[in-house]
Amino acid sequence: MWFKSSFSDTSGGNCLEVALDWRKSSHSAGTDGDPHTVHIRDSKRPDSAPHLTVPPSAWTAFVAYARAL
Repeated sequence: MWFKSSFSDTSGGNCLEVALDWRKSSHSAGTDGDPHTVHIRDSKRPDSAPHLTVPPSAWTAFVAYARAL
């Protein structure tokens, strides 16, 4: 499921949408707590824009950088 920032306006603005790909634990009905990959796309062009797929560590570093600006 794709989601975007609560700071995004109704027209989409300059936002990214993010989806998490969770690993399924063989010992539970849920997930193991950490996403396996993070998928990123442009909220203005969700079907036609390129999608990026990054490891969780890269997404964490990006978010930390963006927050520091």
